[in-house]
Amino acid sequence: MIFEITNQVRVTDIQQGQRWYEILLNKKPDFIPHEGFAEWEIIPGYWLQVAEGVPSEGSGPLRLGVTNIIAERDRLVKELGIEKFEIFSREEVTAKWGSFTDPWGNELGFFEYLDKKEENDRVKTILGI
Repeated sequence: MIFEITNQVRVTDIQQGQRWYEILLNKKPDFIPHEGFAEWEIIPGYWLQVAEGVPSEGSGPLRLGVTNIIAERDRLVKELGIEKFEIFSREEVTAKWGSFTDPWGNELGFFEYLDKKEENDRVKTILGI
């Protein structure tokens, strides 16, 4: 039985990386188990780990669901200087999405449900409310 998930990205400088991800996620880490490592619980049971080390090439993107992708993109452009963050959609896809990279080359992104009822239902299911 799988009951929890972790996803790890590596950064060459943990202090810079932790600060960058604090801005990205709009919160401080939930857990710092040891030097060179920080964790955020994104949703119950899903942890993003930021570890000091050599970034992996060719993985990702890790896309996070948001309720307003344009507002989040604008915030990251302003606060983190993200330059390349184009938003895409396709008629047959029920979400719009966009990807960008962190300063260490990790591919990240956001997606937003187009159907707000579906989005609300997903949030309730995931959060158990």
